[in-house]
Amino acid sequence: MKRVLLKLSGEALAGEKKTGFDEKTCMGVARQVKKLTDEGYQIAIVTGGGNFWRGRASETIDRTKADQIGMLATVMNCIYVSDIFRYAGMRTKVFTPFVCGAFTSLFSKDDAVAALEEGKVIFFAGGTGHPYFSTDTGAVLRAVEIEADAMLLAKAIDGIYDSDPKVNPDAKKYDEISIQEVIDQKLAAVDLTASILCMENRMPMLVFGLNEEESIVRTMSGSFTGTKVTV
Repeated sequence: MKRVLLKLSGEALAGEKKTGFDEKTCMGVARQVKKLTDEGYQIAIVTGGGNFWRGRASETIDRTKADQIGMLATVMNCIYVSDIFRYAGMRTKVFTPFVCGAFTSLFSKDDAVAALEEGKVIFFAGGTGHPYFSTDTGAVLRAVEIEADAMLLAKAIDGIYDSDPKVNPDAKKYDEISIQEVIDQKLAAVDLTASILCMENRMPMLVFGLNEEESIVRTMSGSFTGTKVTV
């Protein structure tokens, strides 16, 4: 793998606080990504927004408006994490599918790939720019567009299970599973739209726990302990 897209869940960025940012967690991510970029890897990043907003759980807000708030939550996350990365010594660029004044750059594949080839870590904020599509779907879409070799999913849990390990202590973790099995069994690795997009475009996924020590570096170096999703 040379070029990957790393999806960071919002909840994982919040650490034990479960909301907002945990600077120690974000600095840990930055240090790992710095090691990888120093070795020549090209890394794009998408963050979820769950550390700020879970709009789908609301029964009072229109779905379109709730999703728009969620898009803005991911913009805040990317701007924050991007600046943490700069503090750690990396050059970064944040792209959005809609205009955000001077905060971000408007996404285009050519600009994104050019930034990667210049050695910058790039961030894709704002999802697809449309409601009814999750950040998972946005992440797969961008991974396909920039022709990434794989998508890395850094989550609050350490892989894909046959049931929710928070609810079922006997849940079984998969070391390897096909994307077709993920779809057939309706496993919540990513949402169904994202899973189908992965399958149609043959985009492999590596799912692992962000809070495990050096998990991103170990995933890229072959010492992988999460779940490999094959296509």
